[in-house]
Amino acid sequence: MLIKAASKLKHSDVTPRADYLSRRALLASLVAAGMMPGAAEAAKLATAPSRHSLDATPTPLEYITGYNNFYEFGFDKGDPAKYAGQLTTAPWSVVIDGEVNRPGTYALEDLVSPARLEERIYRHRCVEAWSMVIPWVGFPLSDVIARADPTGAAKFVAFETLYRPEEMPGQRSLFGSLNWPYVEGLRLDEAMHPLTILAIGLYGETLPNQNGAPLRLVVPWKYGFKGIKSIVRVTLVAGEPPTTWKQQASSEYGFYSNVNPEVDHPRWSQATERVIGGGLFATRDTEMFNGYGDEVASLYAGMDLRKNY
Repeated sequence: MLIKAASKLKHSDVTPRADYLSRRALLASLVAAGMMPGAAEAAKLATAPSRHSLDATPTPLEYITGYNNFYEFGFDKGDPAKYAGQLTTAPWSVVIDGEVNRPGTYALEDLVSPARLEERIYRHRCVEAWSMVIPWVGFPLSDVIARADPTGAAKFVAFETLYRPEEMPGQRSLFGSLNWPYVEGLRLDEAMHPLTILAIGLYGETLPNQNGAPLRLVVPWKYGFKGIKSIVRVTLVAGEPPTTWKQQASSEYGFYSNVNPEVDHPRWSQATERVIGGGLFATRDTEMFNGYGDEVASLYAGMDLRKNY
């Protein structure tokens, strides 16, 4: 259900019958998966293979779901799996606003329903110098932005995470040092890139809460903290938006946060990474743009990537 919209439907907005029937099937799976009121158990998501997927073996599920940074639930890697189960993810809505001609507040099922869900096997590189390979299920962020019809003033995209301290203990901790809600941002061309997706699942099922349910951003050539979780707002803006970690420590975390083995974190090297699930001493050399340079390097032509870290 589109809860609020700012423009009238056009002929091109009418859903074709075949898409409508596919939408009914998708809604049934979302109900079964607990992403809509009426059920609580996860269900399989119908996906198509993607030409953007790596030919790589994904990290075992127990590591992907058990070793997480999601500070809304605590700072220990096991805290999200321990505490995120209390998060209510249905019903869920996402505000899309700012420099767009068609702002609105969308129920999650209507945000997802026009999408052709794909499995995207991507590298995931944390700024803490560890990595995984994750089989996300999602759809291009560009599809959502295009539906909102950006104005000519839109140059960046800002994102906001849910703020619900009664269910997210990290948000109410006296020892927490982050400003809530968590916020992130991309340049518009980064957001529109075909590698950038909104994920609603992994390993063929809906996202576990600790991995950012029910909707998270995935930008595989950037450090993992750019992949904001449990998104409730997407705002197109004219200027660079604030981001949580840049606000917290601007000398350590820049706006772009592209994976770059030649630019170390002030407290550790980024030249190599620890491969989670690969054994006690499994490491690999970190690749520029996390191995996605052929696809994304042109976005940064002429930029000083040491200054724009």
